[in-house]
Amino acid sequence: MRLPGRHRGSLLLWLGLTAVGCVGLARMELARLQDAFETDARIAHRLLSQRVVQHDAILATLALLQPAAGAGSAEQRLPALYPQILSVQRREADAAWSDAALTSAEAQSRTARRPALADVDFPAGRYRVVLAAQPASYAATFDLRQVVPWQEWPMDPRSSAVRVALAHSGQSFVLQEGRGDGPWSFAFHKHLAADSQPFDVVARRNVGWQELPWPWMLAWAALMAALVSAWAWLRLQQAERQRAEELLRLGQVARLNTLGELAAGMAHELNQPLAALLANTQAARRLLDDDEPDKETARGAMRQAEEQARRAADVVARLRRGVERPGVSATLQPVVLSQAVRNAFYLLEPEFARRQVAPRLEAGARDVAVQAEPVALEQIIHNLLTNALQALDQVPPQERTLSVRVQQDAHHGALTVDDSGPGIPPEVLPRIFEPFFTTREHGLGLGLSLCESLASGMGGLLAVEPRSRRGAAFTLRLPLASPA
Repeated sequence: MRLPGRHRGSLLLWLGLTAVGCVGLARMELARLQDAFETDARIAHRLLSQRVVQHDAILATLALLQPAAGAGSAEQRLPALYPQILSVQRREADAAWSDAALTSAEAQSRTARRPALADVDFPAGRYRVVLAAQPASYAATFDLRQVVPWQEWPMDPRSSAVRVALAHSGQSFVLQEGRGDGPWSFAFHKHLAADSQPFDVVARRNVGWQELPWPWMLAWAALMAALVSAWAWLRLQQAERQRAEELLRLGQVARLNTLGELAAGMAHELNQPLAALLANTQAARRLLDDDEPDKETARGAMRQAEEQARRAADVVARLRRGVERPGVSATLQPVVLSQAVRNAFYLLEPEFARRQVAPRLEAGARDVAVQAEPVALEQIIHNLLTNALQALDQVPPQERTLSVRVQQDAHHGALTVDDSGPGIPPEVLPRIFEPFFTTREHGLGLGLSLCESLASGMGGLLAVEPRSRRGAAFTLRLPLASPA
């Protein structure tokens, strides 16, 4: 089903406002989630950096204390104090490491004067760090899982959507699996604070559609629907008020013109008996002058009758002059026919909807401008469309068609109103424009007569022709407007 133009415009406006608002709400939510993600990632990086710095400090303390050989293995008690330390090895000055990786790391540590990374075993979740010292050097093995201070960890590793891992040399050890998948993602990548443990903290957060603020977005859509509906209602009320004002103005002009037609008809009907009365009284006066002995009395009576007859004629003439339509020829101006038809369509839009009639305007790409008085032209089009609608009331709704065709020839512009009503009987057609002639029960018979008079006053012509099957076509022809 095709929506009317105003409803389609309101729907598009609502969709546009809803889309803009929902995009804004989604961006705000994404920004909030990104801020929370970056805050948690920075806290995680700081906690892990504190741990690896602590590891360097533990090894430095061992090297500084340097318990004597055979005086007990104090370093072996470190795993009990620090769960992340799996074991500590000590190499005396006259001994050698059993592992070449430790030997190489000790040489690096001696050169750099700080602990050095011996090796990393991400699959096993451990790594070793060596500190070169005198007279003994130390190597500590750390548990990657226990390196994390879970009591202070900013996220719940079982339910958090953030994936956290330690990366080194193309390998990674996942500390927190994370969850979820979606079209948006945030990333964090930063090196730990200790050069002896050159790991990178890599965090990633995926955001799915289900995490968008749908309740707020639905509330926004409902609010926009209410606002757009109110705006559309106000515009409709304004349009209805303007339409009512136009119809009132057109109705007032129509009543004045109809009154002019009525006065003209009355004057025409009364002038004949008045003229006969005047002729009879004049003849009677002449006869009385010849035959009756009381000539002065007869003459006085006849003069009074003659005077009253003339006075009645003068009254009718004054009435006609007082209510006669003003001439339209003095106010002629260029008017575009198609625009005048659209204005009439707008005024009659409620009637079209009530009668289930969809009017069509058939006009070419080029506007046809005629010399006309705008109000008189509007009244003619309005009357013709109203008559067509009244004719269409007599046929089923599915058979109702109404079209207005605009054309032009060398000197005239033509406007044809064509309907699919029952048509005009052949015996009625010759009298269709007569004043006071009507086929409707309560009609005055002045509408088409008035339209013809208005058309003639503008130098035009109004004609009618029946259709072959049914319906009628009224054609208004007016002179083309002179080119500028």
